[in-house]
Amino acid sequence: MDGIFDMLILGAGPAGISAALTAHARGRSALVLSSDPMNTPLARAPRIDNYPGLPGMSGRELLAAMGESLEEQGISRVTGRATAVAPFGGTFMVSAEQDVYRARTLILAVGAQQGAKPFPGEAELLGRGVSYCATCDGMLYRGKRVAVLGLGAAGEKDAAFLERVGCQVLYLGPTQAKKCEIKGTDRVTGLVADGEEYPVEGVFILRDTVAASVLLPGLAMEGGHITVGADMAASVPGVFAAGDCTGRPYQIARAVGQGNIAALAADAYMRKEQEKQK
Repeated sequence: MDGIFDMLILGAGPAGISAALTAHARGRSALVLSSDPMNTPLARAPRIDNYPGLPGMSGRELLAAMGESLEEQGISRVTGRATAVAPFGGTFMVSAEQDVYRARTLILAVGAQQGAKPFPGEAELLGRGVSYCATCDGMLYRGKRVAVLGLGAAGEKDAAFLERVGCQVLYLGPTQAKKCEIKGTDRVTGLVADGEEYPVEGVFILRDTVAASVLLPGLAMEGGHITVGADMAASVPGVFAAGDCTGRPYQIARAVGQGNIAALAADAYMRKEQEKQK
């Protein structure tokens, strides 16, 4: 393998796993990248009765069974949080914590993200004081005052890491970080939280997942969902989406079907691109 996957799938729920299995069946190399699926709403479901063939399973049991299918097929899977996507030379570069992965196509199966709406100033100052990764960028702020918006499961842990590397940390948990605005023109200069402004040089926004529109600027969205066509193609060529991130109804059967369609469409897209190069 040349180090470039055919498909990089963000999300290890029903849509992402379905896409990975279809990619494998088509002879395509695939990598599944996701945060821990056991922290998702589906994992908290005590009983699922509307998915054919698997009556009475809990969400955790269903996710575990689906995950085992990846292992049985030898499909690569990495636990991590994607923080940025960038087109590069006809491929996509995906940053996840301290690692970077590259793929010819991208399938977004990141689930519904109603709570991931960007804060004012977040997109404008991303990379200029706004960061999504404490371990990646923490040393850049050694000796400086930073704010940590701990919106995900690892918020307090990452805040402690920043303190250990020498940052002066202002930590705001989920209940304190609901109404925030990031201030600055060329660089972050402050954070306004609940009407009070704090002078900081960096803001670490630590969600379990990063909103798709923030991950990939220019991605067409509607009502908080990724806009797709019948083939699950998104507005950016080579990018496809499946599952709850594309809209309601939020149902497992729908997600599995869309994951299958997205992988088939990604396979067809790559074949067309190869034909153009001949």
